Amino acid sequence: MKLNLTTGIIPSLNVSAGLLGFFFVKTWTKFLEKTGWLKQPFTRQENTVIQTCVVASSGIAFSGGFGSYIFGMSQTIANQSTSFNDAMNVKNPQLGWMIGFLFVVSFIGLFSVVPLRKVISIQSTHSFTSNFKLFILLRIICFFMLMVSVWIQIMIIDFKLTYPSGTATAYLINSFHTPEGAKLAKKQVRTLGKFFSFSFLWGFFQWFYTSGNNCGFDYFPTFGLQAFNNSFYFDFSATYVGVGMICPHLINVSVLLGSIISWGIMWPLIGNKAGVWYSASLPPSSLNGLQGYRVFISIAMILGDGLYNFTKVISQTLISLSQEIRDKRNSVLPVADGNSPATSPPSYDDERRTKLFLKDQIPIWFALGGYVTIAIISIITVPHIFPPLKWYYILVIYIVAPILAFCNAYGCGLTDWSLASTYGKLAIFTIGAWAGASNGGVLAGLAACGVMMNIVSTASDLSQDFKTGYLTLASPRSMFISQFIGTAMGCVISPCVFYIFYKAFPDMGRQGTQYPAPYAAVYRGMAMLGVEGFSALPNHCLELCYGFFFASILINGIRDGVGKKWAQYIPIPMAMAIPFYIGSYFTIDMFVGSVILFVWQKINRAKADAFGPAVASGLICGDGIWTLPSAVLALAKVTPPICMKFLDSATNARVDAFISGS
Repeated sequence: MKLNLTTGIIPSLNVSAGLLGFFFVKTWTKFLEKTGWLKQPFTRQENTVIQTCVVASSGIAFSGGFGSYIFGMSQTIANQSTSFNDAMNVKNPQLGWMIGFLFVVSFIGLFSVVPLRKVISIQSTHSFTSNFKLFILLRIICFFMLMVSVWIQIMIIDFKLTYPSGTATAYLINSFHTPEGAKLAKKQVRTLGKFFSFSFLWGFFQWFYTSGNNCGFDYFPTFGLQAFNNSFYFDFSATYVGVGMICPHLINVSVLLGSIISWGIMWPLIGNKAGVWYSASLPPSSLNGLQGYRVFISIAMILGDGLYNFTKVISQTLISLSQEIRDKRNSVLPVADGNSPATSPPSYDDERRTKLFLKDQIPIWFALGGYVTIAIISIITVPHIFPPLKWYYILVIYIVAPILAFCNAYGCGLTDWSLASTYGKLAIFTIGAWAGASNGGVLAGLAACGVMMNIVSTASDLSQDFKTGYLTLASPRSMFISQFIGTAMGCVISPCVFYIFYKAFPDMGRQGTQYPAPYAAVYRGMAMLGVEGFSALPNHCLELCYGFFFASILINGIRDGVGKKWAQYIPIPMAMAIPFYIGSYFTIDMFVGSVILFVWQKINRAKADAFGPAVASGLICGDGIWTLPSAVLALAKVTPPICMKFLDSATNARVDAFISGS
């Protein structure tokens, strides 16, 4: 949640969940064994179920939109523009409606990708040719009956999509349950604990110096006051150093390059146009001034990158599926010359995994009935929460969502990249424009984004987890129950945690504060664009948006055209766009983390690969956990005793003169 409300960059914490799940339960079971209360061993399936539950719960913090579409509905974000800040387009966060909304939209994604009991397995002993018509018929039924569940088994068992994060987590869990892996896991957890403690205590230490605005280590002018005024400084954040250690080096370099282009070059130049391109009297947070250029140019790059990858994933999906079907069909058809290469038989491990995966499935009537029931409940209740979002808008979303969920799950299996936010943005524009400016189109678009994102995000998350379960021999039915419990926990825990932030930090959502929630303004800006059109943009902003939109597409095209060898040296537009609105401070932190990992890998690659994720997770979790007691102290009106502030010499002289004169 802290990452969600600060930069919006959220790395995968699956490995951390698997590691901590192993450590805590292993410790508990050993204690029970010594007391004689438990004789059963801690298994891989239990480890997988715990990891699945934790990830499903914490995933709601992202798909729930607390740093994007839900907070984008608030009066705080709406007041940053001069339009669409009326009651029809504003809904402030409240615990009751947030929990209710998440409950009616989060679970439907579970039923849209539940595996069926029976599927035509290309690896089975049945002839593919004899079942080909049924094979095609089932696919048609799946699309028209709002079910993509058969595809889960096809993607995992037949097409053997990698799902890199799910596969990596599975190998990690499998290794834990070996003598050597258990020893390494203990060392990794010990390392995680050390850096968790350091990060937590460092956050506690920093708190003492934050009594007032712009106080503390977060505002240390590392590179001088001029650079600090353009947000170039190292803010001593353990969280972002850890994020930099988890994210690929290319991501860290891309965000740093984006911050240099925006805050180092563009914004100072556009700032000099105050009074010419836009009114100089506008407040800094106004979207009609300099802030508008930051938000809308960032949106243009994000949309360009999203459109390119959406088209790419859709085309790859269609091409790959048609090729797979063609290859499988041809591999069993009679060949005249008899020289067709034989298909390699599956290994014993694959046969065992497939047998278990297909044995313990959820009935189709349960999946279909659950989907339809929750859809009906959602169609009835969501319009009461968001009156501008009519029931027929939601019905259209639920008809289209399973197809998009399949595309997202398949694309994630190929690239490990979920495009859930891209599909959410698509809902913002289509539903917002459909509702119209006079009917609360901004609020309708943001709410539609939430409905779409929760379904599509669940599809890729579940696919990753089912891949993990397939490789660890975990029961699909047990994993579904774990997902269900984890989702229910997330629907309560995430809104409560967000509400603590919301009440403890009244300035949340404003740029330059501790929790700027950057994507809230970005998502609301998209909703305004969808409803109002280009008239919402400041002068010359449209031309700049066009340029960066097509530049984003061009950069992606070049990345794909030059091949993997050279693509690793070309920045990623989506990552470059993130600091355009937020600032550069976190990019310095992430780059420091990347440099630490890079040097560590040069010194000892094996040790860095084994312990790097543990160090990073400890830094992120420790600093993140400290935000809870700091929020409680803020709610209790307990203020730190010291304000550490940095001034230039002239300002300091005036302060000294004022103090001595008083």
